[in-house]
Amino acid sequence: MESVKALKWRYATKKFDASKILPDEKVKILKKSFNLTATSYGLQPLKLVVIQNKELQQKLMNASYGQKQVGTASHVLVICIEKEVGKAFIENYFKYVKDIRNTPDDILHPFRDSLIGDFEKKPMDEVRIWATHQAYLVLGTLLTVCAVEEIDSCPMEGFEPSKYDEILGLDEHNLQSVLALPVGYRSQDDFFAELKKVRRPLEETIIEY
Repeated sequence: MESVKALKWRYATKKFDASKILPDEKVKILKKSFNLTATSYGLQPLKLVVIQNKELQQKLMNASYGQKQVGTASHVLVICIEKEVGKAFIENYFKYVKDIRNTPDDILHPFRDSLIGDFEKKPMDEVRIWATHQAYLVLGTLLTVCAVEEIDSCPMEGFEPSKYDEILGLDEHNLQSVLALPVGYRSQDDFFAELKKVRRPLEETIIEY
């Protein structure tokens, strides 16, 4: 599907067809897209929890103010941030850089050490805010890929992160949930599917020099 046409087709799905399940290949595309998303410094301070379990989805729905998309979607993607991004995390990233690119240490170490020093000076809350910004980059990528792949989706901030964390046992993984994305296929009787997309005119949102 041509990209602009795909973005026009996309909408925040209000009602999923609970009988339709995403094929494994589509789920793999979403996983790979998550992993390929741009992040600051390339550090990827994020993990993706992929849920296809109606009992678990029901619990998450109850922690999402009863929004039915969570319970009826084929899958629910939960974007989480790493609670700690410090020396060990950054060193591990640079190990990947060295292994994959075979970059010499004399080139890697100055940048690595500078980055470690910078992050060690930041308060934990500031680092988590930075990581959360990366989660929104991922969300944008996933929404676009969903549109191109004709996967319906509904981006969500409206849930109780502490309850998600408890239900999913995220503390054990040193993670914190920040965004949810139910995905699947729209129900044929979702009233919102046929509504025209409402956007400000281009001349009001684009500035050119």
